[in-house]
Amino acid sequence: MAATILREISRDEHERARLRSRRIYETDRESDRLTSEEIGEIRANEKWQAVVAEKDADIARLRSQIAELQAGKSDNN
Repeated sequence: MAATILREISRDEHERARLRSRRIYETDRESDRLTSEEIGEIRANEKWQAVVAEKDADIARLRSQIAELQAGKSDNN
């Protein structure tokens, strides 16, 4: 009788440990997924900031060229 109870307790403990291990594994996987997603968002944001900065520089350069051309036209008139 006592041996049966001990086996049952041991089985229950083993099952609890297995479920706890599974829960920890799933929590770690979800954490890894969220971290990867966050890193991806940061990289995408950095990429777009670089693209916008490049385009802003192009616009500034073109505006400067336009201003030079307009200044040259007014000097010729």
